[in-house]
Amino acid sequence: MKRLLALLATCATVLGLTAAAGPQAAAATGCKVEYSVTGQWAGGFQAGVKVTNLGTPVTGWTLGFAMPDAGQRITQGWNATWSQSGPTVSAVGVDWNRTLATGAAADLGFTGSFTGGNPRPTAFTLNGVACTGSLEEPPPAPADGTPVGVNGQLHVCGVHLCNQYDRPVQLRGMSTHGVQWFGTCYNAASLDALARDWKSDLLRIAMYVQEDGYETDPAGFTSRVNGLVDQAEARGMYALIDFHTLTPGDPNYNLDRAKTFFASVAARNAGKKNVIYEIANEPNGVSWSAIKNYAEQVIPVIRAADPDAVVIVGTRGWSSLGVSDGSDGSEVVNNPVNATNLMYAFHFYAASHKDAYRAAVSRAASQLPLFVTEFGTVSATGGGEMDRASTTSWLDLLDQLGISYANWTYSDAPESSAALRPGTCDGGDYSGSGVLTESGALLKNRISTADNFPTG
Repeated sequence: MKRLLALLATCATVLGLTAAAGPQAAAATGCKVEYSVTGQWAGGFQAGVKVTNLGTPVTGWTLGFAMPDAGQRITQGWNATWSQSGPTVSAVGVDWNRTLATGAAADLGFTGSFTGGNPRPTAFTLNGVACTGSLEEPPPAPADGTPVGVNGQLHVCGVHLCNQYDRPVQLRGMSTHGVQWFGTCYNAASLDALARDWKSDLLRIAMYVQEDGYETDPAGFTSRVNGLVDQAEARGMYALIDFHTLTPGDPNYNLDRAKTFFASVAARNAGKKNVIYEIANEPNGVSWSAIKNYAEQVIPVIRAADPDAVVIVGTRGWSSLGVSDGSDGSEVVNNPVNATNLMYAFHFYAASHKDAYRAAVSRAASQLPLFVTEFGTVSATGGGEMDRASTTSWLDLLDQLGISYANWTYSDAPESSAALRPGTCDGGDYSGSGVLTESGALLKNRISTADNFPTG
């Protein structure tokens, strides 16, 4: 997103998101666990674990349990720091979920191997105290009726995003803010609200590369992204993995990081139908030819592991098709990326980008497959008054053209682009109208209308 780094630093300071001392673990007085095997294959399985704190608030927690079969071993975990000694497993909370208020929950997961049977654990502890709440299996997400359940694996056909029936579809959803700053906003309750109350089709996962992001902890951020992919999948939403490059604006600066990251997430998520890859958020201060060169090196890395998923490439001028740099999108039309199943990103902020930008999108949409992976109802800084008239004009145009979109942001950031009021993510209610900002109320009203995805 186009904003001053000073603003980002201010947000982090105001919300207490700067580096803090290590966890101060406190004993929990009760907890409940939901454990489910979400996938199984020869010699291996994937499991989800949701732990709910039923006791006093804790800051710093460790979930413990014993594998019921000596042949079971954890091979990879996410949303916690996992370790195993013999049959004993420990999962320690990380920065974004280390505090659990009374009634709050943390969603974890892991992949494992087994040599015999695959029974589930029967006892869990939170900070050494037994979880006496009932061990529950969460109800499975319905296969029919959810966006992924209806549309299945997406692909590009002509200039459209199409579903498993080769019919054009429009996805409407929300983007996270930087998960390094607002990770507490993305939990079971908030994602339930997004999927069920907002009826969102997709969650864009904004993983900043710089700005205290991926480059500081590649393994940790990769794990966090994978965890959110799983949570979107469990709710029938598409997950748009955003490699959120912003500063510096030349994506080639992060070429090696991009190859490493996308090789990992593509291999891990290749079997899923809900994943879309956005390989460069907002290229700026760089030529289209340089962006194209980057894309043609990163896309083969994804295709080697996941040949079927849709890939989205950012465009010049903060993903404006070059319009913010005085161009008109013709450079992309005349010199497209040499790849298939590909779309191009367009971003706008309604108070700053109006008729000239809408005209450029209208022209380009007949020649290029476009996806509005980020837009705001306010100015390009992320602040200022919401421009209702311009936002409505934009959304009407995207509906008319069948272009998918994700709004910035599903967060409680102290800026007018946020959908949630400040402080919302410190509580547990995400579904009431009282938690919405003016922008959030407008977007929820638009997104929650029926999709009517074509199936014939």
